[in-house]
Amino acid sequence: MTTNSAGVLADTASYAAAVEEATQAAAAYYATGESTLDDDAYDRLARGIAAYEAEHPQEVLAASPTGKVAGGAAIGDVPHTVPMLSLDNVFSAEQFVTWTASVERRIGRPVAAWSVEPKLDGLAVAARYQRGRLDRLITRGDGTAGEDVSHAIGTVLGLPERLNEPATLEVRGEILMTDEQFDAANAARTAHGAAPFANPRNGAAGTLRAKDRPYRVEMTFFAYGALPLPDSGASAEALTTLPHSEVLRHVAGLGVHTAADTAVAPRTAGTVEEVQTGVEDIAGQRATLPFGIDGIVIKADLAADQRDAGTGTRAPRWAIAYKLPAVEKVTRLLGVEWNVGRTGIIAPRAVLEPVEIDGSTVGYATLHNPADITRRDLRLGDQVMVYKAGDIIPRIEAPVAHLRTGEERPIEFPQSCPQCGSEIDTSEQRWRCVRGRDCRLVASVSYAAGRDQLDIEGLGATRVVQLADAGLVADLADLFTLEREQLLGLERMGETSTDNLLAAVETARSRPLSRVFCALGVRGTGRSMSRRIARHFATMDRIVAADTEALQRVDGIGKEKAAAVVAELAELAPLIAKLVAAGVNMTEPGATPPPDPGTEADEERAGAEGVSEGAGGTGLPLDAMTVVVTGAMTGVLEKLSRNEMNELIERAGGKASSSVSKRTSLLVAGEKAGSKRTKAEGLGVRIATPDEFAELIGSFLG
Repeated sequence: MTTNSAGVLADTASYAAAVEEATQAAAAYYATGESTLDDDAYDRLARGIAAYEAEHPQEVLAASPTGKVAGGAAIGDVPHTVPMLSLDNVFSAEQFVTWTASVERRIGRPVAAWSVEPKLDGLAVAARYQRGRLDRLITRGDGTAGEDVSHAIGTVLGLPERLNEPATLEVRGEILMTDEQFDAANAARTAHGAAPFANPRNGAAGTLRAKDRPYRVEMTFFAYGALPLPDSGASAEALTTLPHSEVLRHVAGLGVHTAADTAVAPRTAGTVEEVQTGVEDIAGQRATLPFGIDGIVIKADLAADQRDAGTGTRAPRWAIAYKLPAVEKVTRLLGVEWNVGRTGIIAPRAVLEPVEIDGSTVGYATLHNPADITRRDLRLGDQVMVYKAGDIIPRIEAPVAHLRTGEERPIEFPQSCPQCGSEIDTSEQRWRCVRGRDCRLVASVSYAAGRDQLDIEGLGATRVVQLADAGLVADLADLFTLEREQLLGLERMGETSTDNLLAAVETARSRPLSRVFCALGVRGTGRSMSRRIARHFATMDRIVAADTEALQRVDGIGKEKAAAVVAELAELAPLIAKLVAAGVNMTEPGATPPPDPGTEADEERAGAEGVSEGAGGTGLPLDAMTVVVTGAMTGVLEKLSRNEMNELIERAGGKASSSVSKRTSLLVAGEKAGSKRTKAEGLGVRIATPDEFAELIGSFLG
């Protein structure tokens, strides 16, 4: 009997089954990270068990995970000098407020200060230093004793073998894999014939315990506390009286890695409201972090408040984990669809058994490319770990190999283009139809005519199909050579619709270079990148003539992307030439072309750009400002699309961004601004109404 989706346990039998399932899941989770339940399912199961026990205290089983560290999983036999406890959880702002009130009732006064820090999704360990040398590394285990994993000393980033001072103390924290380390670990494992890790935590747990692997896998340590050891001396003993925030600073000073250098650095708060702002800030950055977090930890900062609040058998009463919605779940891979993009790229998409992740139902996930499928050893019917953060498209981390039944089947790769039946170019990781854009002519031209590209009103996919079927359009440039008589000869094209379409095409002929470049659909670029490229080079001639080194001078373009863009532009050269011949604009208004590289003028410009990036200097109204737009625009800005607003920002010297952070200079808040305005207010970001913004940029609206 499985109960992993149940929140309510109906009877004694279902309760006993739930306890058994939770116990087995905890043992697997804390031993290897290979639990049959994801975090969200385990949390719901544990809450159901606790609720049943609260109503039926006479039926509580000895094996119940309630009130036990690590769910009662007994792993390891090295005693901890001080119990290494777990944390209790809250799942909403209301539950958090109730918990803070209980802490203050317990200590008989308001908590002086709170510490707010990310709850890292790793494996808890205790690192014991003797006279500054890392002597022993121990897992949490059951809280009273853990497993000795000292063989891993010297392999974990952020956990030095020697401190900056000859201190004797124990540092506690989490060992985890960053996203980059996780990808590298799975590449190494599959290259050596091993199954990929299902998720970063599973990878960290397995790697920490491995002793004789023929390859090395990198991990990272983040400290979250420290305490003295026997014979520590006065300096380490002082740790017991320092505020938690000071303990973290002391540990960082010794050379141990903390979260202080990340975008979600621990911070202190004086009120519950300030804590909530900190929680929202950390949660809001979750999707952009290079490592996983599954919540935010809030602790009473002062040692006196911690002491007076006390400690239970499972968790301290002065700290809580504010859990965030799950961003990864286990579900079944039902099939793979092969879709052809507008540039001819053949992209696989996973069809999943629908599962709820982070508040939305997920039925599909990206699979990147065929090589990725092979590397991850994915099979139809696999139980797979699906990951989703923020608004990012869900992706499959890896199959959960230990759940395989033997009935899984290999994924079949296409032998010809699924769209047109032509041959497939498999020379690169991303497969492509040999016909390229010609394979998806309608999609390619429809994209180019879209509002954020050339904005040709009246030219939807149906009309493009009609033009293509009539032999009038074989590529984007042919739109600009259409004649009135040709269009009048088509079905459902009267004089009015013909004249309107020709007028829209004529208007599109004078769009700025950034729009034209975006309409080309160059792989690896989009609206924002197209604007940056156009602003940097000013003319299409200079873009086409740029080599990889020149393209890397554009913000956000690295070596690999630069090489891909150069190759794509070479392929697009005939189309660009046709557009030029058709009289399409190839310049960016207000942009200054770069001088030839290596010249004195180039050096002066580079220096000026350096000054501009750091402290302004262009004389433009939004010089060096990062601007976010949210809500519905009003007044003179009412009819502008979000892309047009971003274009306006960049013409005025600013940088358009989609998310509010400490680096945001200005938020343009229209009607129904919502959470972005709230976050900006919490961070002290300047906020302007649409009318105020229009006045600020002045003539750039013309």
